[in-house]
Amino acid sequence: MVDWRAVFTPDTPLMEIIVRGSVMYLTLFFLLRVLLKRESGTTGMTDLLVIVLIADAAQNGMASGYTSLADGVLLVAVIIGWAYLLDAVAYRWQPAARLIRPKPLALVRDGRMLHRNMRRELVTEDELYGQLREQGIDSLAEVREMRMESDGQFSVITRRPGKQRP
Repeated sequence: MVDWRAVFTPDTPLMEIIVRGSVMYLTLFFLLRVLLKRESGTTGMTDLLVIVLIADAAQNGMASGYTSLADGVLLVAVIIGWAYLLDAVAYRWQPAARLIRPKPLALVRDGRMLHRNMRRELVTEDELYGQLREQGIDSLAEVREMRMESDGQFSVITRRPGKQRP
């Protein structure tokens, strides 16, 4: 016999769920933003974070890590709420946007490496040349500008018209 009351009645204080979800989301967001910018690939960091946290939160609610579905649902709502709130704040408030969605960082300008910026993002010369080769560029002299985008991807603008890379 299923105890429906136990399934749908939260057994963890609601504020505890909100605080735990908030602390985990914000901690992971800022750690990933600072440390793993280049590792996020084409999926945005926030998207990746939300997917991982929702999967864990939902798993706990479904596999009775909690005894109540309401606990898992509330935790998922807190995580989605933070993702939405940070996107809305970045959209409406420019100083927050710089922290939440950093501007692209130039790594090469007019065929010259910007070593200070490369050090800041821990990009080695070998990695930079590898990115250029992946985009079909043979020489640094061909590059007008190369940037690391906010999602960790590299974009290149060449000196030759018609040979611009995403």
